[in-house]
Amino acid sequence: MVDEKALLAQFTAQFDQQTDDSDTTQADSNDSDNIPAFDADRFLQGLDAIFARHAAASEAAPYLEQAMSDAENAEDDAGLLTVLNETMGFYRSQGWHDKNQWIVQRTIELALRMGLEGSETWATTLINCATAMRAAKQYDQAEDLYTQALHCAENVYPPKDRRIAALHNNLSMLYQETGRAEASEHELREARRILREASDNPSTDIDLASSCTNLALTLLDEGKTDDAHAYADEALAIHATARAQGVDSAHYAAALAGAAQVRFAQQKYGEAAAYYREALNLIEDRYGRDTDYWRITEENLSKALDAAKAAGQSIDEPTHGVAAEPMPSGMELARNFWEQAGKPMLQSRYPDYAERIAVGLVGYGSECFGFDDALSRDHDFAPRFCLWLTDEDYAAIGTALQEDYERIAHAWRSEHSSADLPDSPTTPRAQGTMRRDGVFRIGDFFETLTGYREAPPQDAPHEWLALDESTLATATNGRIFADALGIFSKTRQGFTFMPEDVRLSLISRRLGMLSQAGQYNLPRMLRRGDGAAAMTSIHEFTQAAISLVFLVNNPVSVGYAPYYKWRFAALRRLSRRMATRLPGVCAQLEEILHLASTACFGVPGTTAEHKASTMATPPADRINAIIERICSDIVSELQREGLTRSQETFLEWQRPYVEEHIVSDAPCLHSL
Repeated sequence: MVDEKALLAQFTAQFDQQTDDSDTTQADSNDSDNIPAFDADRFLQGLDAIFARHAAASEAAPYLEQAMSDAENAEDDAGLLTVLNETMGFYRSQGWHDKNQWIVQRTIELALRMGLEGSETWATTLINCATAMRAAKQYDQAEDLYTQALHCAENVYPPKDRRIAALHNNLSMLYQETGRAEASEHELREARRILREASDNPSTDIDLASSCTNLALTLLDEGKTDDAHAYADEALAIHATARAQGVDSAHYAAALAGAAQVRFAQQKYGEAAAYYREALNLIEDRYGRDTDYWRITEENLSKALDAAKAAGQSIDEPTHGVAAEPMPSGMELARNFWEQAGKPMLQSRYPDYAERIAVGLVGYGSECFGFDDALSRDHDFAPRFCLWLTDEDYAAIGTALQEDYERIAHAWRSEHSSADLPDSPTTPRAQGTMRRDGVFRIGDFFETLTGYREAPPQDAPHEWLALDESTLATATNGRIFADALGIFSKTRQGFTFMPEDVRLSLISRRLGMLSQAGQYNLPRMLRRGDGAAAMTSIHEFTQAAISLVFLVNNPVSVGYAPYYKWRFAALRRLSRRMATRLPGVCAQLEEILHLASTACFGVPGTTAEHKASTMATPPADRINAIIERICSDIVSELQREGLTRSQETFLEWQRPYVEEHIVSDAPCLHSL
């Protein structure tokens, strides 16, 4: 067998992590009118879009090279560092190790010149450089860089920070590749311990799955086959649960390949071949065939097929993790319905319009956010998609196309109904002008969701402030399956670009609510013994904190905080991203909510006379301490972003510093 570690080392090295440049500050705008400023957020958004449409094989390299040139021309060192870190990850994934040597050297020199040594950004940069050197088999240099990164990370990250776990994970792979299995196992168990303690939901934690896969392969090297099998299956089970909730990770292919290698070692060649085949399909879809990933997996599949044939074993579909998924996601159902029924109908009945119609699933419904599960299918759920037309095209074919859509929808749902996809009643709120699928004028669709046919002008802050974040989340969620004209995509994208002055004004407003509800009124209500008011204060603090995390991370990159029911689901997903700012707020808020009932209403059964004294309890003290920690972390983040010069942790006093950065003098943007 070809050594699977070469594949897995690259897959599980956080290929898709974004550089955490929170310690850097953007260079001042260049004074020359001939040199445009470099927009790092826009660069990352564009790179994400390339990977989202699986075009990395052909588009990523020229995009990265152009971005390097743009950042250099703008004399933006922080932006250039971001580009170099992303370039290292992509070059590594393509096996361009010689080219990456120069990128590594350039990145370290730039970070040192910027004075970043000892910062979070320095730790992240060292990790990326070390991983690139490990992939190039420059093991001595890689180990030195990883060791430096670990020392730095332990000083700048909290003890349960998952980035420390990622470092142990990476070190383990280096030890694995250099034949130090015992040291590798130790690092992996440490990574797994940190992740389990840090995770709000270990059953869907992709990083934990990657550690389990790597641990399985290390145990396999040590001859501990049964233990290896258990950890490989744990990784697959995590991916299965996550995928059922709409989380699609590139690391799933690595888990499949790891399970295949364990099966091969157990002489279960048919099962191994099935897992390798599944992994190969995913790798080709995401990265193409011209990669180390694809070549290694293809060779291992060939060997597994030969071994299965010689042993007389059938090539069964995988039965653990893959086939065990309880149901496809709503978005998967929508895409299947479109590909198998909608697209053929459009091409046969509307050939002159087929390439002019945008298709996808956006808007109301948990499946549009990727949060659907069995419980969310009790109403307004079905395989469905939307067709968005220009006004001119709608006038020509809109009515007929809607009739054809209803016809194929009825046929599809009848044919594919099952116990996993029961009939779901349509509520009145999802009918008429509020229907969630079918044929729409582009402008009508967005007007129904937001009240606007297109996003408000950038110079109309009062209109942007009138739009709830949940409304904007609904207008910008989901997936677009086809849009040759690009009109729908452009209209939808307009709602993602919240004006910077509006974002800063909302950050200021959230700081005010956090201080008022959490730092001022909550302790007073607890001392007064008014449990209902205290609980309300916690609610207001929680909602403001979630909103602030999304605003600080910038909606153009991470989206908006959604409808209240899905806010924690969205915050958990955002907090799992490697480059997320304020990633610890989610777990801290959940701890507050776990303590809230006892803190606000006392121990069950206490009398009214003792309620106030009961509320002065350790849970109440703990809530106040967590709130102060959150507020302190927020101030640190504002400082890293260059939005404040103050150390004051009472957040109301941070508002003037943030609002100094608002350019517009529109009164609606200012609190004072």
